[in-house]
Amino acid sequence: QVQLVESGGGLVQAGGSLRLSCVASGRTFSSYAAGWFRQAPGKDREFVAVIHWSSGSTYYADSVKGRFTISRDNAKNTVLLEMNKLKPEDTAIYYCAAGPLLAWFSPRLESRYDYWGQGTQVTVSS
Repeated sequence: QVQLVESGGGLVQAGGSLRLSCVASGRTFSSYAAGWFRQAPGKDREFVAVIHWSSGSTYYADSVKGRFTISRDNAKNTVLLEMNKLKPEDTAIYYCAAGPLLAWFSPRLESRYDYWGQGTQVTVSS
């Protein structure tokens, strides 16, 4: 059984930083893509970032480009999201997801991802 478990969320002031982790169990993701999505109150879930697991290539939503960094730790089967210069509009529940390489070619499509975590809350105060 594949599980994705996020951690690292919390409350931070605007301009601060947080690092989210997503630990995967049940399979390795060497031929997969792993992504982060977020859902703010009253809004649809939106794409944040994706990483091609084997190559380490990355792609970001314009709203987080230059502030967020996605990476992976192969040894720990973990994907990370380093978030800097946080803004109140970054407040949301953050979800990690993993899918086959179709997800890399269409990273914004939630249907491309087979596995999802339960989410972790990030709150940025002004």
